[in-house]
Amino acid sequence: MAAPTEFLTYIDSKADAFIQRLADAVAIQSVSGDAKRRGEVVRMAHWLDGQLKALGVETKLVDLGKHVMDGVELDLPPAILGSIGNDPKKKTVLIYGHFDVQPANKSDGWDTEPFELVIKENGQLVGRGSSDDKGPILGWLNVLEYHRDNQKPLPVNIKFCFEGMEESGSEGLDELVEKESKAGGYFEGVDCVCISDNYWLNDRTPVLTYGLRGLTYFKVTVSGPGRDLHSGVFGRTVHEPMTDLIHLMGRLVDQQGNILVPGVDEMVPPADDEEKAIYEALDYSISDVESAAGGQISLTSNKVDLLMGRMRNPSLSLHGIEGAFSEPGAKTVIPAKVSGKFSIRLVPPQTPEAVNPLVIEYLKSEFAKLNTKNRLEIEGLHGGKPWVADHKHWNFEAAKRATRSVYKQEPDLTREGGSIPVTLTFAESLGVNVLLLPMGRGDDGAHSTNEKLDRSNFIEGSKLLGSYLYELAAISK
Repeated sequence: MAAPTEFLTYIDSKADAFIQRLADAVAIQSVSGDAKRRGEVVRMAHWLDGQLKALGVETKLVDLGKHVMDGVELDLPPAILGSIGNDPKKKTVLIYGHFDVQPANKSDGWDTEPFELVIKENGQLVGRGSSDDKGPILGWLNVLEYHRDNQKPLPVNIKFCFEGMEESGSEGLDELVEKESKAGGYFEGVDCVCISDNYWLNDRTPVLTYGLRGLTYFKVTVSGPGRDLHSGVFGRTVHEPMTDLIHLMGRLVDQQGNILVPGVDEMVPPADDEEKAIYEALDYSISDVESAAGGQISLTSNKVDLLMGRMRNPSLSLHGIEGAFSEPGAKTVIPAKVSGKFSIRLVPPQTPEAVNPLVIEYLKSEFAKLNTKNRLEIEGLHGGKPWVADHKHWNFEAAKRATRSVYKQEPDLTREGGSIPVTLTFAESLGVNVLLLPMGRGDDGAHSTNEKLDRSNFIEGSKLLGSYLYELAAISK
């Protein structure tokens, strides 16, 4: 059942008002990873709660407890649970999204103020959170507004779960989801889940995503001297922590992306011909990868191998070193303590519980080979399991029909390289199919400078979300 024509024309007619609401949301600096901006994340929760209530959603703010950030105990921002419709004859879909954003400052290289939505002549809506994930959340509000203004019943019952800590590990959310998924809980009766927190592969072809890589993140610290030392006095007289750390970091992954930790790559079975055919059919090329990366630096010229490297194979990336001299100039210091950070993106059947012991054992073994008098400390900072769904499920079929209706083309089926750990929590706790239905494009720069959402994707994406609900109502389980 296609969405009513008047719904599509309504979305077009309200485009300017919807963009203004997005501007209001972007202006709230809800950076969850910055303790000084925690109040802004809370303010964003209350703003969104008010918007939902005004559109007829029954909501409640849920206290998720406290956590420690940068040595300071803070209240976690509240999660929002919402519900609209309780017709037992209708399907019930659970919608998830997050209202926190990545850090952003003009000095990072933004062309404009990151928390002021700028509408460019080419239709790009530039601002932190425009694509990740405030735009998609407001897309659902746009759908609700049509039904409220025209006094139309929704084709399905909807439950909402919005959080403010996704960019910082979704602390407290797993426990909430598990609790509310039990008999008598808020999510009882949910038939399927839809998440709009990812992106197209490119700027031209809509996608449906049926898999996400998991994550395990490590901090490795090497220390020895009691204080920073002068290299002219102590060079070649002591074991230097930086030398040991660089050696360890260099033993984790090779230049072709192969993970050197024994047993990690070997956990993953090779793709069969049917799976390889999915990657071959995707509207994505080597040039798309290199254009997005800003340089001709792809690991291979084989499209299938490259896409599997992004989506269905694990990867290990080195992220940074703390404690080392990094300012301009030439300071000749030997750091007393340095820490390296790296992560491994996981794919089924890998889990942090299975991979972490291999990593720790390997690091300790490689460190022992150095015969150093320095000390090694290994910390697991956070992690999440990978997820893969059945893309032939009726939930996906409804999304395929909606995509064809709005975009007049077949969506690509993708697995994403990134991680949204709560996806698996929903799938396991509720025992239902989870769909990722993206709004934004592959060039949105969600965690980068000048993050944007194209006007067409915001407006047509709102139509897509509404059309999905109508197709969901019509399709047989």
